[in-house]
Amino acid sequence: MTDETNNTGPTIVKPKGLFAALEIDTRLMGMIGAFIVIALVFQIWTGINAQGLTGDIAWNPFSWLIDGRFLTPRNIFNLTIQTVSVAIMATGMVFVIVTRHIDLSVGSLLATCSAMMAVVQTVVAPNWLGLGLENPMIAPLAIVVGLITGAAIGAFHGYLIGYLTIPAFIVTLGGLFVWRNVAWHLTGGQTIGPLDANFQLFGGINGTLGVTWSWIFGLLAVAVAVYGLFSARRQRLSHEFSVKPVWAEATIAAVISVVILGFVAVLNSYEVPTRRLARLFEDRGEIMPEGFTTGYGLPISVLLLIVVVVGMTVLATRTRLGRYIYATGGNPEAAQLAGIRTRLLTVKIFLIVGLLCAISAVVASARQTFHSNDIGTLDELRVIAAAVIGGTALAGGVGTIYGAVLGALIMQSLQSGMAMVGVDAPYQNIVVGVVLVLAVWIDIVYRKRTGS
Repeated sequence: MTDETNNTGPTIVKPKGLFAALEIDTRLMGMIGAFIVIALVFQIWTGINAQGLTGDIAWNPFSWLIDGRFLTPRNIFNLTIQTVSVAIMATGMVFVIVTRHIDLSVGSLLATCSAMMAVVQTVVAPNWLGLGLENPMIAPLAIVVGLITGAAIGAFHGYLIGYLTIPAFIVTLGGLFVWRNVAWHLTGGQTIGPLDANFQLFGGINGTLGVTWSWIFGLLAVAVAVYGLFSARRQRLSHEFSVKPVWAEATIAAVISVVILGFVAVLNSYEVPTRRLARLFEDRGEIMPEGFTTGYGLPISVLLLIVVVVGMTVLATRTRLGRYIYATGGNPEAAQLAGIRTRLLTVKIFLIVGLLCAISAVVASARQTFHSNDIGTLDELRVIAAAVIGGTALAGGVGTIYGAVLGALIMQSLQSGMAMVGVDAPYQNIVVGVVLVLAVWIDIVYRKRTGS
């Protein structure tokens, strides 16, 4: 694009083309394109499985696309709640990898936090504190205990890495073994449940906003997104920086609005089964009106993920801590010479990861409605893969929060899609491994060509 600067105002940008005017992140568009391709492939594949390849409708891609099951409201709803736990931890893994570390203990740390919260709900609260089974304080108490556990373990890892200079690989590999077995010891190797009813609301299927509140949230999200875009534009204008044309800003705002409201519409169209609705009315002592239907709406777990993503993005881009994290990842020696306390920074990063593991433990155990010994198994590999597929450079210094979430969504889409079409678990893991290596190779090629 070319710029013309007048003497009385900001730089006026004259783009050479549509993509230049919109200033689209090619890496982001590549990930979105990959997700769309995956979704279409499994939509057609499930359509083929439903219809077969014989008869009058054989070899009709449009018919397969319509009859596929991957892009149904039910599957999209399930896909979102299945992605949340890994996506939350992946946002923290971005900070770890950006600063040239690694964390292999997140799955085991999730298990320990989950075990602590399960014990609080089933043993400590009723037996030690005398709280009844439906006491509203049980869930908050358990969550606070889980958050403290995650933060303490994460900070301890950070101390060993930052101040004792033990490599992060070794510390967290040890944590992988230690905390998995601490979780087993806390529960005596038993499955603990059912968990508190209020706690289960964070799992997704048992806790949603409903149709009306989902639309309200969607409209508020659109308003905030549009305000953020044009607020950033005004700020750039006030400092006489170059800005995109108004039509380009309006196009981006329109696309964001359509995506948000379309997502809400899809979730609202997934109807609650009639029997479940009838039980809900019975629990309230009411009779369900004949023909009454309603949708699930936005899961509370997805709402929690959105809050985490926004908070982590603000932390990464608008705070001193975020600037220090990326500066340290780009050049640790220069950051230390510049006065950044890199050892304390390491403690803070792993503390944040510990907190996020505890939040993920809430979501994962609430979705299952109980704590199991295998909860979080192999999550460390899924989390690292999500961050790397999302564009976080293993060399450090580069990575985005939204990229990690998209990486988690792509991974979960692959696994869910392959499960739907009957691909065996070993082959699913082979595909995920190939995709991970391919993503790193594409990232290396991209950086060489762009010089980033």
